[in-house]
Amino acid sequence: MTSKEQEVVDRLIYTGLTKNVAKSLAIVFREEETRSVDIEHHTGLRQPEVSIAMQQLRRKGWVKKKDIKKEGKGRPTHSYTLKRSKEAIFAEIEKGERKKVRDVEKNLEGLKKLML
Repeated sequence: MTSKEQEVVDRLIYTGLTKNVAKSLAIVFREEETRSVDIEHHTGLRQPEVSIAMQQLRRKGWVKKKDIKKEGKGRPTHSYTLKRSKEAIFAEIEKGERKKVRDVEKNLEGLKKLML
C-alpha cells in the first residue's frame, strides 16, 4: 500500500470501519477491477479476512463481486469492482460522521442542562 492509501485506511478506520474492511476498500478504490488474491497480496490479509471484508462491503452496496471460472477443477476466484462511485461512498460516510457530531452535540446539551 502507498502512504496515501495507508492514510485513507487510517481515516476510514476512524469513521468506524474495521481495519480489514478499510484496507480492502482502499485497494478496490485504486483498481478498476481487482481479484481477491490481489487484495490479499496488497493488504497482507488472509483469504478468509478478505472474504469477510468484501462481504461487508457488498452488504453496504459499495462493491460488487464477479466469479471468474478457473480452467479445470477448483473454486472460482472472485473479482471486485465498485458498485457505487467514490463520491457516493464518501457522501454516505460523510452523512454518518455528521450524524455522530449532531448526536454528540445533543448529548452535551442534555448533559449541560442536567448538570448546570
